[in-house]
Parts: sequence; C-alpha cells; structure tokens
Amino acid sequence: MIARLSLFALLVTLAACRTGGDEAAPAASGEAAEQAPLPTDVHSYAKPEEARVTHVALDLDADFDLKELSGMATLTFEAAEGAEEIVLDVRDLTIEGVMDASGDSLAYEVGESDPLLGAPLTVQIPESGETITVRYRTSPEAAAVQWLRPEQTASGQPFLFTQGQAILTRTWVPTQDSPGIRQTYEAEITVPESLTAVMSAEGNGDDPVASGEGARTFGFELDKAVPPYLIALAIGDLEFREIGERTGVWAEPTVVESAASEFVDVDAMMDAAEELYGPYRWGRYDVLVLPASFPFGGMENPLLTFATPTILAGDRSLVSLVAHELAHSWSGNLVTNATWDDFWINEGFTSYFENRIMEEVSGPEYAQMLESLSRTGLDEEITGLDEADQHLRLNLVGRDPDDGMNAIAYDKGALFLRTMEEAAGREAFDAWLRGYFDRHAFQPMTTDRLLADLDANLFKGNPALRDEVNPEAWIDGPGLPANAPRVESAAFARAEAQAEAFASGTAPGELETEGWSTHEWLHFMQSLPGELKPVQLANLDEAFGFSDTGNSEIRFAWLKTAIANEYDPAVPSLELFLTSQGRRKFVLPLFRDLAASEWGKPIADRIYRAARPGYHFITSDSVDDVLGVNA
Repeated sequence: MIARLSLFALLVTLAACRTGGDEAAPAASGEAAEQAPLPTDVHSYAKPEEARVTHVALDLDADFDLKELSGMATLTFEAAEGAEEIVLDVRDLTIEGVMDASGDSLAYEVGESDPLLGAPLTVQIPESGETITVRYRTSPEAAAVQWLRPEQTASGQPFLFTQGQAILTRTWVPTQDSPGIRQTYEAEITVPESLTAVMSAEGNGDDPVASGEGARTFGFELDKAVPPYLIALAIGDLEFREIGERTGVWAEPTVVESAASEFVDVDAMMDAAEELYGPYRWGRYDVLVLPASFPFGGMENPLLTFATPTILAGDRSLVSLVAHELAHSWSGNLVTNATWDDFWINEGFTSYFENRIMEEVSGPEYAQMLESLSRTGLDEEITGLDEADQHLRLNLVGRDPDDGMNAIAYDKGALFLRTMEEAAGREAFDAWLRGYFDRHAFQPMTTDRLLADLDANLFKGNPALRDEVNPEAWIDGPGLPANAPRVESAAFARAEAQAEAFASGTAPGELETEGWSTHEWLHFMQSLPGELKPVQLANLDEAFGFSDTGNSEIRFAWLKTAIANEYDPAVPSLELFLTSQGRRKFVLPLFRDLAASEWGKPIADRIYRAARPGYHFITSDSVDDVLGVNA
C-alpha cells in the first residue's frame, strides 16, 4: 500500500509540473503534505497506480448527419515499472482499434458495461514509447454530446456542445475519466465550413485550415493539466465580441451583442477575484452563450465558461452566475475534488468566492441578498434529503455523482467557509484561502487533505479556534451546525413588509416595489402566503407581468407559486417556459411540483412529451425519474 500511494503521489506531482514555469505551485508542506492520501475513485475503472494518462490529443471529425464524432485519441501515459496494461473509461463508444506510436496494433479488451459507469477499456502497454492511439466513434446518443437541429438554435444552423461533468467525458473521449487524474490536451476538430469550433483551450478564434471540400479544421491546445470533465467542445454558427483585453463572449449572431452588453462587468469581476485570492492563471477568460437546451446555468470549462442564455435578463441582474463560474478558475479548476464524494470542495468554495466577488463589484447589500436567498434554498432542500446526504463529505458508491449536486455542496459548503471567516477574522481567513490555492494549485484535493491544511495553517497553534469552528460537525454531520451564520438583509426585510401588505389586502399596484432587483422580487414571492386565491394571483400577474417576464429567475419563482396554487391561467406560460429552455435548475423542480398533485400530473405528462426531445440527457434523465418515464 505504501509503495502504491508513493507512486501515485509521484505521478500527481509530475502532472502538476507539466503546467510549466511559475504556473506550477509548490506542493503543500509540513503536516498537510504527509496526511490524507488520495482515495480510490469508485466512479472510474482506471488504475492510475499502474498507468496514468497525462495528455490527450484528439483528432476528430464532427458529422452532423450521423450525429457522431469519429477519429483518434492519442494518449500519453506514465506507467509503473512492470505494468503491462492501462485501463481507460469508455461508455457507448465504438472502438475500432488501438495502436502504438508506430501504428502497430495493440491488444485491447472492452469489459462488461455498467449503465452508469460504462466499461473498462484495457489496453496492452506497448514495448516502447509512452503513447497509445485509440481509433473510435461516438454514439448518436452519447450522454455528453448534444446535437441540436437547426430549429433548436437561434441562428437556424445545427449546433453541438459537450457537457462532461461529472462522468460523461467517457462518452466522447476514451480516457481515465476521474477528476483526480489531471491531463493536458490538444485537439484538431474538423467541422462543416459554415460552422465554428471552440474549446476550453487556447486556439479559439484562430484561423482554421481548409480540410477538403466543405470542411475546415480548428486546432486547440491546453498546456495546463485539468480534470477530464473540463475537456469541452462546442460547434455552431458562432461570433465573438471582445469585452476587455483578456475577456470576451462567443454566441450565435443574433445573441452575441446582447450577451456582450450583459457581461460588461466581467473585467471588474476578474479584478476583484485576483485582488482577493491571487492571479488568474489561465490566460483568457471568455464566455460562450449556448442554445437554450444547455442543462446547467454555467459550466466552468477553463478559458471558456459555457453559459445558459437564461441569464440574459437584459438588465445584468443575473450575472452573479458568471462570477460563480469565474471563481471556479481557482476552486475547482485549479484545486479540484479528487473524487465526487468531495464535490463540496469545488462548489462550496466557489459559492463563497462568488459572494465575495459580488460584494466587491456590487456592494455588501447586494451580496447579503444573494447569501440570504441561498440560505433560504438550503433550508428548504435539507428537509427533503436523507441525513446521510446532508453531509459535506458523501459516500456515493453505487450512485450517480449527480446525486451530490445539490444545495449541500454549494450552500452548506459556502456557509462552512463563512463560519471560518467569522471565527478567524476576514484578514486571517483570506490569507489562509489565498495560500490554500497556491499550495495546492493544479492538484486534486480531498476533505482529509483539506482538514490537514487547515490544521497546519489556519488552526495552527489555536485549538480554541478549531473548537469554535468544529469542522467535523460541518463535514460529517447532518443539517447545519449550531454555529451556522445567518445573514440579515435590510432589502429583504423591506420586501417581506410588502408581501405582508399584499397578504393584508393592499393592491399590487400600491406596493412599494420601484427599483427592486431580481433578488428582492424573488424574496417577495418566497414571503407570500402559501395559499393564494385565484384573484390574488391574477392581480399580481396583471400588475407585474410575471407570466411574460424575460427574467428566468423571476418567472421560475412565479411558476412555482402558480403550480402550488393550481392556477390554470399560468399554464400557457409554464408550457412555453418548459419547452423553450432545458436548464435543469428550472425544469426539474417544476416537473417535480407538477407531478406531486392530481391537478399537475396530466399537465406534466403533456408538456414533457413535447419538451423532452429538446432537453440534454442530464435534464431528461432527471425528469424521467420523477415522471416514471422509460426512455
């Protein structure tokens, strides 16, 4: 066991060093460096202690007629002495052959397939050289790859995008698909000549090369090692608009101008983030606004955040999502959860960091509203979770890692950091967090390693501080510990007063709502009585236009209120909302609420039949479970 872990630690260090120069941070020292070895990733077949992928080179053609990516992946690896095979993760890939660097065939075997994990691809290690090349093609139903028809896009052109988190990269790239196995990558992607390819790498916007009749090839490279879920590709009718010297936005032509206007504060967010926790280490920071079926609000792919168009509210009121994805450039992309049991290390840190960015950019009151909304959502979600799923550190053996993508990871994790900040003082906590990112840059992280770092640094010599924080209660205990802070928002107190006035009979038009932000509207609706009469709902909608608003967050909150009160006049707005975007944050709760009542079940079934073909697998798979659909 000791020799096995030592080899793994060596390989991790080598991978970090591949980032080159002063980009590679020193390993953690002292006590933290000696504790907490990396655990086995139960969601990967890889055996990195025997042979570990360090670099991926893709050469792929995108066929929109067949809905397949086909070509080669050349993998560079490091192997232990005497190792005879390397094990990769694949799911729904057709493997056409595996070769060594000379083009000679290598023996390989695709093992038994699991519906969640896919199958192991075991390849004979060549007698010489450190690369293998896998020739393959993807399935049209590859879970990570969504092929959009022209009618599903704003431009009327076909579109492709990938979404690898958590364990879906194996459906389009044969590699070791574990967040603890960081890899550099390069790619040549051949697409129809009318379309543009972009990736989470350097090369976006560079001149493509003609590749035969009707096609062109785009080249990309990322020389900083990342977990494989961050390898991302999009292909479509795309244009670019510059925001600042190192920031910009990609989107379809009819969307790109509004997106650039919406994201004008990105440079200020970058400045705030760097001032807080150190330099941005990835070069550029661009945002790609995807078609509406993208299942997440945003995905923190390095250099190129993938974002939902549902944040384009027209008033820049929802751009805290960009602050969240930007913060991932430190927490998640730079320091990554080693396995999905510790997903909170990505999202809890990022949610805390996001709030600090927004405090710097938009002021303390704005940040207080964001934090208060998160706490309300967390309190609600905890009531519906098993106690074991209320821990920050999870046990996801035999389960989909997506089960851990909830408010516990995001908001309980952020509250834990807020608790440490309040106990240690902001200055001391910020110094620790900045040092944490430097000590562990480009490395995987576990909860045990994090605790060791806290003991070696933030808590060192101060047992009273550790006792006050009580990290074990946060990490391995259910619910929220007694020391969980609760932020009070003066703006929300005013919104609550207006909700009380409405409940007492004040007409909506007489409420004091002028100048309200999105967050005040959301809190207002959260503060309304649970049961509302049809006339009250009609008056609210007439006064404030909730059913027709282009602000997705406000419309979502309104539709949840309407469903809870079985309000038929809101059903057309509900149907349009569910069939025009596929963001799981909105789609899943609305279908879940509909399915909970006899009134809503037939509405859910009817709408889902129309909406499901346009959803990404991540969204449809979740809703299938709620509605009992057998795809």
